Amino acid sequence: MEKNDKGPNDLEEQIAMLTKQKEYLQKKCREAGDKYNALEKEYDKVCEERDNFRTMLGNSDDIR
Repeated sequence: MEKNDKGPNDLEEQIAMLTKQKEYLQKKCREAGDKYNALEKEYDKVCEERDNFRTMLGNSDDIR
């Protein structure tokens, strides 16, 4: 009886699973990095708008 069924302890199967996991995690890291960069740009924009608002009012010490 020949056994062609690869079990979870088969090294080739483990390598394939770990490769897929690595690729999935890399994709998710890239997505998270993109979201972080977008949030950072939005934060910078809000800070600039706040500074412009303070400048328009004249006395920035009164606003917190």
